[in-house]
Amino acid sequence: MLIELGAVDRTLKIKADERFLYIPVQNQELVPSTMEITTGDFKKMKKPRTLEEILGFAPAFDVIGDIAILDTEASRNAEEIARAILAVHKNVRTVLSAVTPVTGEFRVRKFRVIAGESRTNTTYKEHGCRYLVDLQRAYFNPRLSTERARIAEQIRHDETAIDMFAGVGSFSILIAKRAKQVIAIDINPDAIKFLRENVHLNSVTNVEAIQGDVRDVAACLKGRADRIIMNLPHSAHEYLNEALIMLKHGGTIHYYDIGHEDELFDGAIEAIRNAAALHRRNIEILNRKKVKSYAPRQYYICVDVRVS
Repeated sequence: MLIELGAVDRTLKIKADERFLYIPVQNQELVPSTMEITTGDFKKMKKPRTLEEILGFAPAFDVIGDIAILDTEASRNAEEIARAILAVHKNVRTVLSAVTPVTGEFRVRKFRVIAGESRTNTTYKEHGCRYLVDLQRAYFNPRLSTERARIAEQIRHDETAIDMFAGVGSFSILIAKRAKQVIAIDINPDAIKFLRENVHLNSVTNVEAIQGDVRDVAACLKGRADRIIMNLPHSAHEYLNEALIMLKHGGTIHYYDIGHEDELFDGAIEAIRNAAALHRRNIEILNRKKVKSYAPRQYYICVDVRVS
């Protein structure tokens, strides 16, 4: 009640004895007449220290579940940064640093444990969904949360969506809560293993998980998709033929790429238009979106395209 009235002095600690609870107030006039007012000494609340106060700067890092990942491995002060993160962020149990970039057809990278528990597996929560993931065995990007919600909001209940590079299911499972069916494909067997576990964990029953190269399965899915997600920047253009095989007339492709600021969407649109022409199909640009910064003067982008 006192908190709701705005009477509590939050800079001081509440205290108690055998008979009473003593609450510091900043305005006696706000205290109800049913409560007794007295005087006494209270201890000051300790203000939590920030990373910047501890380190002298604000380090860049991502948090996935209870794991923090440093942006780059600072060889001279990585351990100091990691200890500070564990001290300030009580939900973090492990701090990792990437020792390799994302590489190979499975899109994985190696990590070094800097501090905390020695593991790379965690549970990540987003938009009411939970995802089991081992960061060293399957690719996961927490910075696409807003983008995943944007795509999910466009899904109609009668749609079949194909997630061509599904990973552990962060697009697929959220979309499945709105779609008629989701077909989730990934070449990485570990990613598909986690995806199937996450389907069960989130109680969705309309996701079909396929482990394999999308180039090998596209023909079996010819004309199945009302909507296709192509979240594979740098390489998505190599799979446009397969996307167009699987896409229905009038269907939508969400195509992800990395674009330079001088010609942000030009390369992506040209690639889609050229691929569609080979199938004697036309495209209509529905939306161009700058998703996030990728590198100096480069951005992670999405082009939403209707194909007829």
